[in-house]
Amino acid sequence: MRQDTLASRPGGASVAVMTLTEILPTLRSSLPAHLEAGVWPVTARWGDGGDLQVGGVSLAAVAAEHGTPAFVVDEADVRGRCRDYAAAFGAADVAYTGKALLSIDVARWVAAEGLGLYAGSAGEVRVAALAGFDMSRVVLYGSAKTPEDLDTAYAAGVGTVVVESLGEIARIAATAPAGQRVLVRVLAGPEPAGGHDRRFGLRVAGGEAAAAVARIAAQPGLRLAGFDCSIGHQLNRFSLYEQEIRRLCAFAAEMRRAHGIEPEQINLGGGHAVAYRPAELGLALEAFATRMRGVLRLEAGRHGMPAPRLTVSPGRAVVARAGVTVYRVLAVTRTPDGDRLVAVDGGMSDCPATALCGSRHSAVLVGRAGRAIAGPAVVVGRHNDADDVVVPDAELPADVHPGDLLAVAGTGAYHHARATNFHLVARPALVAVADGRARALVRRESLDDVLARDLGR
Repeated sequence: MRQDTLASRPGGASVAVMTLTEILPTLRSSLPAHLEAGVWPVTARWGDGGDLQVGGVSLAAVAAEHGTPAFVVDEADVRGRCRDYAAAFGAADVAYTGKALLSIDVARWVAAEGLGLYAGSAGEVRVAALAGFDMSRVVLYGSAKTPEDLDTAYAAGVGTVVVESLGEIARIAATAPAGQRVLVRVLAGPEPAGGHDRRFGLRVAGGEAAAAVARIAAQPGLRLAGFDCSIGHQLNRFSLYEQEIRRLCAFAAEMRRAHGIEPEQINLGGGHAVAYRPAELGLALEAFATRMRGVLRLEAGRHGMPAPRLTVSPGRAVVARAGVTVYRVLAVTRTPDGDRLVAVDGGMSDCPATALCGSRHSAVLVGRAGRAIAGPAVVVGRHNDADDVVVPDAELPADVHPGDLLAVAGTGAYHHARATNFHLVARPALVAVADGRARALVRRESLDDVLARDLGR
């Protein structure tokens, strides 16, 4: 796009002034891609010669030491997002949902910033314990908790258990320590538009949620502390959360009249939007927190009850931006339609982009300066599958070739967590970068690791 400007000569005449990239067209090809602040990690910077650095560490150096693909996570970015949530809501009222990204060190970062943790399995509970978490700040949730999940949580001293079905109430009451604190996952709103409602939880419509409260109230060993909800993903509209608060307060008031229960807490869950592309909007966090607290006070007052604590449990919004995946290009070709396909050494085994974030990631060439003008490219994976698309509409230099490195932004959430051994491919390392140092949090798998569970040998 031409970007002439108008300059005034003496006497008032105007003349078009060419930009520097128009005077020197080769300059355009040597300039690195712009790093959008809301999409790339907070510490991402271009170094010399196309060297992209995160946390003061060269991504090319990470690839050389840890191989590719490599999951890179910016510790400063994760901690900064934790602090943002703590400033907006108060650290005591924020619990990070570990399913987005969890390792012992990530749990330590979260704990150090004062946040709690939503754990969805025995494994996540054990990671929290190994990280030295205050286990009273850990919440066990899940639509189908196994006996191992519950036993591990009780043994670790998990503070709260979320009840998500009528059938599990008796089981929790029979096995939990006396006085176990519980929240009820309430589905207070209407079914999602355009599809079947397969959400797990206790529906207000039809009386299921009320029946759950009655059963819990009849169990002397359980203490109903409040209500929990999850209303969706990638949401940035305040109105959806406001409606949920109104419904939950109305339900809480009804349960107060019926059972004399004063809810201590309403957890609004997470689902807060993050930007995967420059034009996308995240959630305005401070304004959101202020607005939700105000709505909760107003609605509680309307029903004549004290306002419960408002808590949130974000996952993706804490870690998505902090993550970058580094790939090596293995092949470049063109389709009969002229599309340029850039194949990398990972794919759907480490990048569940299509299912979880709509393949909206951004990709840049790293490790060298591009010598050609950028053009459209489809970054595909190694798995010989039509769905194996990492970035469907990247803008990459025309001279990208095998051996080059690509960095893909916004991969902190659900990439390491959902990586698989599809095609018996080893899973990548998870590498933390901070203050100019890189260290592996989770080592790269070997083929021996992958085959170790196969008893046929």
